[in-house]
Amino acid sequence: MQQQPHQQQGKNVMTQPPEVVTTKDHLYICDMLSWNLMAMKKAHQASQQCEDQDIKDALDQAGRMHYMHYQQLLTHLQGNNNNPQMQ
Repeated sequence: MQQQPHQQQGKNVMTQPPEVVTTKDHLYICDMLSWNLMAMKKAHQASQQCEDQDIKDALDQAGRMHYMHYQQLLTHLQGNNNNPQMQ
């Protein structure tokens, strides 16, 4: 089934992920996982060293956000793990 992207202010927006994951897509997804994991760890480390409670709370919130993004990516990858096609 051919996926038709929607036009939104001159940009293509996909409503469904493609059925095939290219090697380039796979590498980018791995990079996204690494970036979110690293950002989560850095926010946690900075929070542990911070004395100002407001800044500490903001860093904790940023760390939780990156953790949630990491988990969402993993969920998407595991959801497509039934019969993944890679090119």
